[in-house]
Amino acid sequence: MNMEIICSSLSLDLHGFSGTAINKDYAGTAFKLMDKMWQIVKASQLANKGLNIWVYDSNEKIFAGVELTETPNFDTGLEQHTITLNRYAYCKHVGPYNLVKQTGQNMRNELKNRGEVIRDPYIEIYGHWTSDESKLETTLIMCLA
Repeated sequence: MNMEIICSSLSLDLHGFSGTAINKDYAGTAFKLMDKMWQIVKASQLANKGLNIWVYDSNEKIFAGVELTETPNFDTGLEQHTITLNRYAYCKHVGPYNLVKQTGQNMRNELKNRGEVIRDPYIEIYGHWTSDESKLETTLIMCLA
């Protein structure tokens, strides 16, 4: 695992939907929120970067969104969620999505071993789709104190 600690500001201005992961069903909840978000983005023809971004917060809260490349001049019905991190750990997972959780756990263990304090939110940015699972890219970002 190739993880970096970054001490410069990262800002994400996201549009999508938030919800609560009932019974800690994060993936199921995020997929529902993401599907709802993409229906609106496509129907409204909103210019975007095309990357699914999932934001995990405290109390089983999750936000599924996308970065728009233009500010719409009408009410889209999407929630806006802006995140700014000043210090964070960054890791790129390449491979099947079902191994992302393990990569995240490996990051947490490594950060704990280094004496780092992890705070919310935790962010997953899913790269562009490819049918070759070995080439799927997911960026994992953990906020640090």
